[in-house]
Amino acid sequence: MTNPIQNYRNVVDQPWGRMFYDLIFRQLNLSCDRRMKILDFGAGFCLTADHYAEHHDVTAVEPNEEMTRLRVTNHDYTLVPQGAEYLSAVADNTCDVVICHNVLEYVDDMDAVLKQLERILKPGGILSVVKHNDLGRAMAYAVLNDNPKAALDLLTGDQAEDSMFGSRDVYTNEYITDFLADQMMLRDVFGIRAFYGLSSNSEIKFTDEWYQSMLDLETKAASMDEYRKIAFFNHLVFIKSADKSPQEMTRNIS
Repeated sequence: MTNPIQNYRNVVDQPWGRMFYDLIFRQLNLSCDRRMKILDFGAGFCLTADHYAEHHDVTAVEPNEEMTRLRVTNHDYTLVPQGAEYLSAVADNTCDVVICHNVLEYVDDMDAVLKQLERILKPGGILSVVKHNDLGRAMAYAVLNDNPKAALDLLTGDQAEDSMFGSRDVYTNEYITDFLADQMMLRDVFGIRAFYGLSSNSEIKFTDEWYQSMLDLETKAASMDEYRKIAFFNHLVFIKSADKSPQEMTRNIS
């Protein structure tokens, strides 16, 4: 019997897995000039947490024991083996950066989690949200998997369970942007995986020439609206308003 968590761990070691993270690192473009406090909520295998821990103080929050057993540990970061319940223990205005990548689709109460992530951010802090985009997922089904029926099911709302993690709640960019509008400004929207997941030629993806050229292409397309709409993932970067006092923010959240 195949183990989906182990299979997923194997994927992130492949070029098409690494590129997902390399694109995020380019898009966030976090400065190393000062040491920041970063919280990675739903850190998974902690690749993002480990990357930023080289220059910053990082806390990785991940409740899945199998994922944490397989995590990356090249740099020192704090691992918290909990879920959303941990957030309530974090003080207001604590973090310079909060990372939440492909997590909100699976939490029990997305709105409550968003309020907590907003609360623990410092004014002027960054919230990085990566989310699934069903238009891009339909492209992958139709082109990579030669399964137009599955693509059509997505577009008509008749979705099957996700083969790796089970059913998930897909939400729109507009929903999260409107929900956070009182306290957070949307700075950027990027696409991730507009092209690199559509080819079934895995052999060429192990060449340096392909990888660098594809990374540059994806970086360019990530900021073009035509390709953001059909990318497999969307990356939304928010900035917390510095105009509201902590008391005002607490009142709005309660």
